[in-house]
Amino acid sequence: MDNDSSLTGQKPVLADTHNEPELVRDAQERHNASAQPGTDATGDAKVLSESFANEKENGMHDVQPGLHEEDDISEDEALPDDLFVPFPPLKGVAPEASPLTVRAVLIGIILGSLCNASNVYLGLKTGFTFPATMFGAIFGYGIVTLLTKAFPHISFLGGRFGPQENSIVQAAATGAGGMSGLFVAGLPAMYRLSLLSDNPKGDFTRILTLTIVCALFGLFAAVPLRKFFIINVSRELNLVFPSPTATAVAIRSMHSVSSGAADAMKKVKALFYAFTGAFVHIIVSQYADGILHNWHIFSWFYIWSGYSNWAQNIDNWGWYIQLTPAFFGSGILVGLNTALSWWGGTVVAWGLIGPLLVHYGECVGTRPYLEAEDPVIAERWGVVANFGKMTGMDQPGWKASPRYWMLWPGVMVLLVYSLVEFFIHIRVIWDGILFAFREMSVSIDGALKKRGKTSAFFEKQAGKVNDENSLTKDFATPEQQVPVYVWLPGTITMMVVACLVCHFQFQMNAGLAIVACLLGIIFAFMSIYGGAVTDVTPLTASSKASQLVFGGITKGTEIKHAQRINLIAGNIATGTADVATSLVSDFRVGFLLQTPPHLQFYAQGIGAIVSIFLAPGIFVLFMAAYPCVWDPAKQDGTCPFAAPSVAAWVAVAQAVTMPNVPIPLKAGIFAIVLGVFAACQALFKNFYLVGSRAKYRAYLPNWMAIGVAWVLGPDSGYANAVLFGSITAWWWRKYFRNNFEAYGFAIAAGLIAGEGLAGVVNAAITLGGADGETKGTHAALPGQKW
Repeated sequence: MDNDSSLTGQKPVLADTHNEPELVRDAQERHNASAQPGTDATGDAKVLSESFANEKENGMHDVQPGLHEEDDISEDEALPDDLFVPFPPLKGVAPEASPLTVRAVLIGIILGSLCNASNVYLGLKTGFTFPATMFGAIFGYGIVTLLTKAFPHISFLGGRFGPQENSIVQAAATGAGGMSGLFVAGLPAMYRLSLLSDNPKGDFTRILTLTIVCALFGLFAAVPLRKFFIINVSRELNLVFPSPTATAVAIRSMHSVSSGAADAMKKVKALFYAFTGAFVHIIVSQYADGILHNWHIFSWFYIWSGYSNWAQNIDNWGWYIQLTPAFFGSGILVGLNTALSWWGGTVVAWGLIGPLLVHYGECVGTRPYLEAEDPVIAERWGVVANFGKMTGMDQPGWKASPRYWMLWPGVMVLLVYSLVEFFIHIRVIWDGILFAFREMSVSIDGALKKRGKTSAFFEKQAGKVNDENSLTKDFATPEQQVPVYVWLPGTITMMVVACLVCHFQFQMNAGLAIVACLLGIIFAFMSIYGGAVTDVTPLTASSKASQLVFGGITKGTEIKHAQRINLIAGNIATGTADVATSLVSDFRVGFLLQTPPHLQFYAQGIGAIVSIFLAPGIFVLFMAAYPCVWDPAKQDGTCPFAAPSVAAWVAVAQAVTMPNVPIPLKAGIFAIVLGVFAACQALFKNFYLVGSRAKYRAYLPNWMAIGVAWVLGPDSGYANAVLFGSITAWWWRKYFRNNFEAYGFAIAAGLIAGEGLAGVVNAAITLGGADGETKGTHAALPGQKW
């Protein structure tokens, strides 16, 4: 998951990460454990490759019921010993003349659009977004396979379908499914700070142009990063790209002549059933929310016990059960460590610290039903309290709510932990500069030799570019590369467009726009590197780093203007990094499957153009249906979208631009102490828990998940669902491993996408005045007559 796109380091947890199947995670852990200081990267990668192969042999990789562990795995399905070379062609699968087809692009766009809509909904709910990578690969396989069987004689729909075309479907899906991070964090934050108009629909043009800048600048600027990350330094820096590698493995397995097709269709059916079930449940459940969706068990005890306050007091702190398929599915993906960290953070904040703060008078809540017009409701439900109020800081006698108090420790651990991880791996920036210098040395050396001169220094540097011992051999011919005349002018043009958009639409000078674009490229380096090594893309770190940089640049300027620059620049920098990271990840999938990179680029580019118009439209739809997301005056415990990423962006923007931010003193002290502790843990993990000790990293708390629990506010529904999903996955995998490897990821992807798309449909139903709030029953919910 991405957090901000992602608040945590897992890509359902916070828009900051991609989530790979469990077998990839296990292989990576064993690889880390075996990597001793001084071990060369080639040897390390071979360990991971052998882990893949061993799991395949042991029946741990895509094994369906009926295929026994002692059965032989065909030679053509075995993975290569070296993960820095493309997979060998599958036996019996003919080469694909032109994998870039109309059907592949169209189906990819449709699937990516589903994920795009889903991510806006899920991101506004909890800050989580999910990549379209595996969803597009699996569902795309099923749809194209059905079309080829149904219309075998229609060239547009029929014809042979191979793994390279499957990767085109996935690339188009990734392009169309991107950009959601922009709409679940930075843009809503601008509305909360009154930096745009009071009508998002009226701002559609400005939103659209900002989206164009982020999408296309990131798309063009990412092209040269393929050669750097996948060809030039992948072996040297041991960049395995776990999630993209897992996607390539899944695509290759589905197209295997032996049993791949039958197994793949089982995955597709599982994904479809999960998607449909989640979709129907979320739409129907809104009409009986207290029965089908949110179980306020302690409110039930409150009624059944004759209105004993102790039970309702527990419900007041957000302790209930939510039947949310998406976050049950995310629990299947993220594993026990993240799930337990999130749930544990919820317990600490809203089962311990929050009640103590209220008990000792440090914080206060509100009583929404105490003065209700209906005297029965006022009498019965006056005990209901809301501890999530985030407004009124400028009013005399204001006292913080527990959520506002805990916001600052939450933002601090998110900021500090992600930034420390960011700077620990900053070496990749130096590697990028060195790579650019060596490429330049090739040109200089060639020019000197043409004049009959030589330079030992430039000749040596040029030789390192073509060192076969350190480089990965690129299968793609010069004709299959993205032409320089496409990406270089595109990059420069989009930088100019960024300057114009920032100047005329957001009153931000061209120099600051250029800085934002350059930061986007720097953050792309860090995000790609983080994803390639750990499968965690630090987009949260990128957003906060950009806010800190521009907080310093705009110091002393008018506050509202400084905040506008802060958030626009942050949107451009992180949006660029997000798109570039997705494209390079796609290039890794294509590299393993030998898909020509220029075809992947065109597929994702077409998908990105669709997302440019789709994502803003969905955002405006949600803002119209749920104005509480962007209007702070209406967010007082009644909004269905907590939008924790928005709260984090607002908090940082205020902290770096306002002379006096109303942070409670004790909250500030607590935040600093936890920030230091989180930083120490990051250093401990990266410098001590290495080699044979790396296995102990799994026992460290995930501070990104904890930070999300604190920023989210008193709400255990998502944490409970994620924990139950992760426990289910652990049990499922422990006792039915083959079955889990066959269906686990497909079911999780279906649940996530199904709920997300249903959320978009619900928004449209709400605008039509036919939602559960007006047409359904409120039975079993607090504050109602029942």
